[in-house]
Amino acid sequence: MTNGSAHFHDRAQAGRALAQVLAKADLSDAVVLALPRGGVPVGFEVAQELGAPLDIVMVRKIGAPGHKEYGIGALVDGAAPHVVIDHDAARAVGASDNYIKTTIATELAEIERRRNAYRTGPPVPLANRTVIVVDDGIATGNTVRAALEALAAAGAHKLILAVPVAPRTSLAMLRPLCDEIICLIAPDPFYSVGAHYTVFDQTSDQEVVSLLAEARGNLADKSPLGAEG
Repeated sequence: MTNGSAHFHDRAQAGRALAQVLAKADLSDAVVLALPRGGVPVGFEVAQELGAPLDIVMVRKIGAPGHKEYGIGALVDGAAPHVVIDHDAARAVGASDNYIKTTIATELAEIERRRNAYRTGPPVPLANRTVIVVDDGIATGNTVRAALEALAAAGAHKLILAVPVAPRTSLAMLRPLCDEIICLIAPDPFYSVGAHYTVFDQTSDQEVVSLLAEARGNLADKSPLGAEG
């Protein structure tokens, strides 16, 4: 991890840079879980380099009233949705209990929409595997925190967080929730994730669907059954 204001050209280039670091470790049992949508192009490159399955973790930010990009919490879908709220931040921006409850319902509906749009196969089993959680960057860390806390109960052998850029304060907060953190740059001061990309357009649903399908196809081609077919 380095400090500074280095730039990545786009998410794919950032993913290849992350993959070069991760490839140095013995991760033959790895599963890559990307946070949609922006984490998927990054996770795709990591999965290709490691020859690992690529899947997504359904997590949504709970944004502040009138400023949705400022996260005051996050939720991860599942049999029982896992919710993380930064109560200090929520109070500071005037987020009432009713606002939080309503926003959670809205984000659960969006998760269901994305699940229907993205999922074309069963989830990748995580038990006894090395799980690598990938995003295009971290700001407050609440979204990734929710994902890591939810995944802690999945029975993974090892939990790794891998991101191109994040502030040191967020990394310190997340460190106890995983076995290892790979972060390429940790700027100080930190302004935004997008400030460290030349191209930081919004990732579309179609790009997510295409990358997940390509990753599954590439993995099938490398398997013995794929080779025979």
